[in-house]
Amino acid sequence: MSVTSGLAEVSDDDFGAEVLGADLPVLVQFTADWCGPCRQLGPVLRDIAFEEGDRLKIVQLDVDRNPDTTVAYGVLATPTLMVFRDGEPVRSMVGARPKRRLLEELADLL
Repeated sequence: MSVTSGLAEVSDDDFGAEVLGADLPVLVQFTADWCGPCRQLGPVLRDIAFEEGDRLKIVQLDVDRNPDTTVAYGVLATPTLMVFRDGEPVRSMVGARPKRRLLEELADLL
């Protein structure tokens, strides 16, 4: 796991340990360097990671560099936000959204 743009970045190699094996719910942003909406979502996710870090872990996974995980979870568009709890995906959202809306969509999972 490495940290870029203030958020931890996971890969195909450590996805199991960092996401599926996490004690907290994990929000994964499936992203790409060329994705404009992904970049717009970055500051929103950093804010939420800072504010909710004791209840939610947030990581990024680059779809171009990590095709195995991307395919395994059927990700077809970026940004896709997927929440994992106890090793299972429990929510999936596609597209950028404002912080308030994202927090509303996550409220029942925190």
